This record gives sequence, structure tokens and C-alpha cells, in this order.
Amino acid sequence: MSDKSTSLSQFHKRHIQYVNNKVAKAIMDNDLVGKGEKILVAVSGGKDSLVLLEALSTLRIYDFLDFEIEAIHIDVEEVPYKVSREKLEELCAKLNVKINFLSIEAGLEETGRKSPCFVCSWHRRKALFKYADEHGFNKLALGHHMDDAVETFIINIAYHGNISSLPAKLSMFDGAITIIRPLILLTNKDTQEYANIRQYPKQTEACPYEDQTKRKTARDMVEKMKEFHPKATKNIFRSMSNIDLDYLPKS
Repeated sequence: MSDKSTSLSQFHKRHIQYVNNKVAKAIMDNDLVGKGEKILVAVSGGKDSLVLLEALSTLRIYDFLDFEIEAIHIDVEEVPYKVSREKLEELCAKLNVKINFLSIEAGLEETGRKSPCFVCSWHRRKALFKYADEHGFNKLALGHHMDDAVETFIINIAYHGNISSLPAKLSMFDGAITIIRPLILLTNKDTQEYANIRQYPKQTEACPYEDQTKRKTARDMVEKMKEFHPKATKNIFRSMSNIDLDYLPKS
């Protein structure tokens, strides 16, 4: 029992270090963070945003990075997705990170032909940009990982006839704010394992729309591809930076 416990502890330590190393690599390879920058971390309360918050809070101590972070949680009043504010505050206190809470209305009763997820996401993003701009943050960190990028890639190809995805870094509003995605080299499995180790608090109420989206369809497609090849997710992700235009048809 003792040997097994020790082994499990070592596995946990290795995985946490693995995640931190991948986040550091994403930061360095994509020039996501500069010295002295102020980064606003969007925290939904889901596992990915909490992994992002903890990884960034750990890496900020290194001299070659040396950045500031604050967290923000946005509550959309019409959506019954709820997290424990007290638990988020406890986690941020432990990480020595200030957390801000903002409540907004998304007007979901007037979505028209647009999906509730699209409208909610649009209003959340708008509120994040506004808060970042008003409080002097030049970077906005989002918790998207490799699986999110691959799913977006498939959605854009299938639904929009466009080859695009979620870049690790995206400048917005003439450079006033830059979106960064430090988890881009990690898979959903990686962040899930990290969350299991840390035993992050679960949401108290799930969003009723979360399984009614194009993303869920794309996720199912990727799972089917993984039956064909176990490395499908990573290979699709790599393909986005390995494009041979000479072997593509001209429209």
C-alpha cells in the first residue's frame, strides 16, 4: 500500500510538471508573454480554465517571464451554469491571484436563428475585452487546448468552407489586446488528469445547452477518427502548420 501510494504521488508530480513544461513551451514558442505584462485570465470554473490559472500562477515566478495575472469570472444571468464562488475564491487565495466577478445579461430570449451558445459566448467575450481594456490588461488568457483547436478546425471546414482554427496568439483591436492560449499544446486528457489530481471544485449547475452544439458534433467526429488512428487529434493539430499548397486544388 505504501509503495503504491508513493508511486502514485510521483506520477502526480510528473504530470503536473509535464503540464507546466508544455505551457512554458507554448509561451516561449509563440511569444505569448513579455516581461512586466498584465494578463487577465478568463476563469469559467471548468477544469481547463482552472488548469490555465494554476499553470500561469506557477510560471510567473520565473525571472525570464515575470508577468502579473488576475482572474475574472463572468456570470451570465440567464444561463443556469453555476460554480461555487466561494471555492473559486479559495483556490485563487491559495494561488495568490486576485479574482474579479462580473455579472452580465446576454439576451438569450432574443437569439433569433443564432444558437444560445454562440450568443452567450459572444457576450462573454465582449465583457472580457471591455474589462481588460478598462483595467489596463494587454493580454487575455483563454483556456482552449489542442482538442478545442482541432474541433474548431473541423467545424470551420465542414460548416464554413474555411481552413482556420484557434491560434495560440491573436492580436485584436489594432494590438490593444492580445488573446493568448497557453494550453494549446495540451490535450483534453492532459487537463482532465491535472484536474483529477488537484480535485478542482465542480460546477454546481451544468449548462443545459452544452451538448447541443456543433462542437459536440465535431468532438464525436474526432472520437471516430481516433478509432481509425489513436493519434488523430495530434496529427490533425500538426497538419495545421504542415500545409502543402502544391497538393491542394485551386477553387
